[in-house]
Amino acid sequence: MRPPRILVRPPKRLGAAALALALTAGGVGVVAFLAVPAGAATTNLLTNSGFESGDLTGWSCDAGTGSVVSSPVHSGAHALAGAATSSDDAQCTQTVSVLPNTSYTLSGYVEGAYVYLGITGGTSNWTPSATSWQQLSTTFTTAANQTSVQVFVHGWYAQGAYYADDLALNGPGGTGSPSPSASATGGSPSPSPSASPSHSPSTSPSPSASPTGSVTPPGGGPFTHPVYFMPVDNNPASISSIISGSGETEFNLAFVLDSGGCTPAWDGNSAMPVSSDTTVAADINAIRAAGGDAAVSFGGYNGTELGSTCGSTSALANAYQQVITKYKLDRVDFDYENTALDSNTGVRFGAIKILEADNPNLKVSLTIPMTTVGFPGSGTDEIRQAIANGARLDVINIMDFDTGLTSGTEVSQTEAIADDAVGQLEGIYGWSAAQAWAHLGFQLMNGHTDQPSELFTQSDFSTLLGFAQANHPAWFSFWSVNRDFQCPAGVVEPWAPGTCSNITQSPYDFTKTIVKYAG
Repeated sequence: MRPPRILVRPPKRLGAAALALALTAGGVGVVAFLAVPAGAATTNLLTNSGFESGDLTGWSCDAGTGSVVSSPVHSGAHALAGAATSSDDAQCTQTVSVLPNTSYTLSGYVEGAYVYLGITGGTSNWTPSATSWQQLSTTFTTAANQTSVQVFVHGWYAQGAYYADDLALNGPGGTGSPSPSASATGGSPSPSPSASPSHSPSTSPSPSASPTGSVTPPGGGPFTHPVYFMPVDNNPASISSIISGSGETEFNLAFVLDSGGCTPAWDGNSAMPVSSDTTVAADINAIRAAGGDAAVSFGGYNGTELGSTCGSTSALANAYQQVITKYKLDRVDFDYENTALDSNTGVRFGAIKILEADNPNLKVSLTIPMTTVGFPGSGTDEIRQAIANGARLDVINIMDFDTGLTSGTEVSQTEAIADDAVGQLEGIYGWSAAQAWAHLGFQLMNGHTDQPSELFTQSDFSTLLGFAQANHPAWFSFWSVNRDFQCPAGVVEPWAPGTCSNITQSPYDFTKTIVKYAG
C-alpha cells in the first residue's frame, strides 16, 4: 500500500528524441542467422546430436530419466526421451568448447508439454505444448573470456515424457577443453561453465530437481488486464478465491525488495527471501494452472529497492535474475518510487538491458507516478535514461491516481492525464499516438485513494473501461485486488486502507470490470 504523497506539477516536458522502440518478438521456433568471425567454419558442435549412436553418448541426464528410443523420431532411427516426474524435470546436458565474442545458434526439434532448450546461465526457448515435432531455436553471443557453454534440454515436473531430436549448436568450434560429460548411464549434470559472462545469473535457468516450491511453466498468453496483488501483505485472499470470484488470471505480484546485502525478498522481509520461497511460488502455480500468468513487481513506495543497494549493473542484474529464474518469469515490472524515483538510473537501466539480453522473451514494464499534467520530470528522466542505456520498455505504466482531484470529475481528470502522457511519449520516442497508446499501461486505484479529494467508484471504472477500449493501451489495471472488498462494519480504518476500498461494494466489483478489457 502506498502512503499519501504530494507530487509537484511541473510543466509538460516534451523531448525531441525520435528513437524507435522495438518490442521483442515473443513465441517459440524463431530462427535467427548470426554472423561468425571471418574464416571460421560453422558446424554443429554437439556430439551425438541426433542420438544415432543408440545411446546417450556425449550427454549427461538426470539419473534414471533419459533414454534413447526408436519412436517417435524426427529423422534417422533414434531420438532422446526424457521421463519428467513430479520430482524431476528430466534434464540432459552437454558441455562444448566455443570461441569468445562469437555468435551461436542453438536449435532442435521437440515433442511434449513444456519442453525447454537452452544454455545454462543464458538464453533459452520453450514450447507449452508440442503435439508433433516442433523446432525451438535461440541465439546468443559468448562473453569476452568464455570458452565453453553447457547446452540443456528438459521437460517440466509432472508433465510426463518429452522427446528431442536433431539438436544443433551451430558456430565455429572452440579450442578449449570442455568439461567432460557424465557417462551415458546418467548421473549428475555437468557443472556450469566457469567462464560464463560476469553478469550471468548464479543459478541455472533450469529448475531445481526438488519439487518443493517448483513453479509451473510460464503461461505466455495475453496480459492485457493484470491487477496488482500483494501475495504476502495486506491480508491477501487466496488466489483460488480471487480467480473463482472475479475471473481474473493475470497478476502483477508486488513487491520484491532488498532485505539486506542485495538479497531479493518479498516486501524486503529477511524471513521471506525469494530463494527459499514456497508461498508465492504456489500462487504462481495456481495462476498458471488456471491459464493465466504473473509478473513480479520490484519496488513500490516503501522499503529499499534493490537498485539502491546492489551497487553495480551486474550485481543488480544478478539480483533481478534470481527472481526471474526462480519463478520462470516472462514479465517483470519496475515500480521505482519514493527515494528510488529518478535515482541511480544508470545502474538500474543498465541492469535491465542485461536482463533483456539474457532473457530474450522477457517483457519489461516501467511504472511511474503521475501529476495532473502527465509524467513528472523525474518520470521523463527515467524514460530518457532507459533510452540512453539501450533498455527496452515494452510497457510504460502510468499510476493514474494519487494526483488529487483539482477540477472537473474523476473520470475527466484521469482521461486527461492519460492523454497528456501519450503526448509526452510521442515527443520522447517519435511515436504516433497509436504507438504511444500501444506501449501505455493504464492503472487506476479503486475506492478512496491516498488523496482525500479522490474517489473511484464502480461506475468510474466502467466509464474508464470504455475509454481504454477506445484507445487500446497495452493494459488496463488497478491497485489493488487486496482492496477489492467493502471494509468491515464497525472497524476503524485509515483513509485508504490496504485491505478494503472504504466504499460500499461487493467483493471483486472492480476486478470484474478490469477483466473485461481485451486490449
